[in-house]
Amino acid sequence: MDRINILWADDEIELLKPHILFLKEKGYEVQTANSGDDALDLVREQDFDIVFLDENMPGISGLETLIQIKQIKQSIPVVMITKSEEEHIMEDAIGSQISDYLIKPVNPNQILLSLKKNLENKRLIREKTSSAYQQEFRNIGMSLSDRLSFEEWKEVYQKLVYWELELTKSREEGMEEILRMQKTEANNLFSKYVMNNYRDWLHGSAEETPLFSHTIFKEKVVPEADKYPSTFLILIDNMRYDQWKVMQPIIAEYFKTETEDLFCSILPTATQYARNSFFAGLLPSEIEKRYPKHWLNDEDEGGKNMHEEFFMTEQLKRLGKDYKTSYTKVTNHQAGKKLVENIPNLMSNKFNAIVYNFVDMLSHARTEMEVIRELADDEKAYRSITVSWLQHSPLIDIIRQISEKKARLILTTDHGTIRVTEPSKIIGDRNTNTNLRYKQGKNLNYEKKDVFEVKNPGDIFLPRQHVSTTFVFAKEEMFFAYPNNYNYFVNYYRNTFQHGGISLEEMLIPFITLSPR
Repeated sequence: MDRINILWADDEIELLKPHILFLKEKGYEVQTANSGDDALDLVREQDFDIVFLDENMPGISGLETLIQIKQIKQSIPVVMITKSEEEHIMEDAIGSQISDYLIKPVNPNQILLSLKKNLENKRLIREKTSSAYQQEFRNIGMSLSDRLSFEEWKEVYQKLVYWELELTKSREEGMEEILRMQKTEANNLFSKYVMNNYRDWLHGSAEETPLFSHTIFKEKVVPEADKYPSTFLILIDNMRYDQWKVMQPIIAEYFKTETEDLFCSILPTATQYARNSFFAGLLPSEIEKRYPKHWLNDEDEGGKNMHEEFFMTEQLKRLGKDYKTSYTKVTNHQAGKKLVENIPNLMSNKFNAIVYNFVDMLSHARTEMEVIRELADDEKAYRSITVSWLQHSPLIDIIRQISEKKARLILTTDHGTIRVTEPSKIIGDRNTNTNLRYKQGKNLNYEKKDVFEVKNPGDIFLPRQHVSTTFVFAKEEMFFAYPNNYNYFVNYYRNTFQHGGISLEEMLIPFITLSPR
């Protein structure tokens, strides 16, 4: 570690020689100044890691010196030392952005503690986080070698996300790389787990069946709405569990988290399948059969999610619920602002559903817009831009208003998304859909090791467009690329966030119930 350079300004600096010797013995560099003016000259000339500043010096005062130091180098931490405990001095110093405050006489250990708190705190946290993850790395690794149940897979994924966020905060890049490798291993095993069980889950012949897109509304949303005079469901399109975790502290200003759970998106993990199933309470082939006029397949022209309100109303009827309801879809900033104004009018409804294309707009923008591609270059940046967007979007105003009106809130999504890194070659005819994580078509040619292959779509309750239609789902961090113009395509889409396939990030998605503060 580089030696830490300290500036100590005090008009009685000679009396502090024992303290300065103590710090030098501990490995710190210490320079001294007898006045505020001398201290300012040194700050202009040299780089200091921290300044200890006597409040009561002849000439310019400690407070005046502090203000000027901050004008020269805003980020430098300054510790104010004073004989006085007068409240107005403390308030002035704190208002001028001091990092710490010590009352004379100070002893060497107080100084050492202040140094550790202000300069070494991040390093100590980083080392502790790194050590704790090393222990957890072994535990997660042992778990992955077991035959995990769905509930255990949820726990593994929640742990991986927890450590990803902790290591991001501590900026321990070596451990972050190890975590990425562990996530890759987990996704490899999770893909095998899904491929082995998915058909049985949907047919009800498995030992355990997760809550899915088509069952969560009946099993979780309706019981919640039954209990309260007014409940809002906000479905944020394309929101991952880690994105929820970084949004949670912002939302916590208005709502307490009562329950936090994960459920399973159906395949394809794409809006037209997963979200229609969510509101209809049916799997895609069941929707097509029951409501043929309201279902469009990949090849069909037109919007694929135009009838969610109809599906929701029909599902509520089947469940015997005669709620007074509303359904609102927000696809742009202006629509969000309009909804903010309308929240008071919705309070008389028993149940209000809001679909907010907040994260989905971001992920598509990230692919299409060069600026956002650069801003959201990796997982960490993607989460950061999500938080920034939330803080400045009408969505947070909507959430605040719902809290003020003392309504209940359910926050969820239709599917997640994964950062894709590995291309997988595929060949299809001109009718093959464009999604990078799943393909359906008549004459597909693909790398079998990279996909979950479903020759008969009816086996997993997907509509069959043609007699020979096959579905293939990309696993882990794969994305499909055609041989034509292959290098350009791969370079353009590598490291973008996509959905439609099999991964922890796409399939294990949050379902949160919240009560107003």
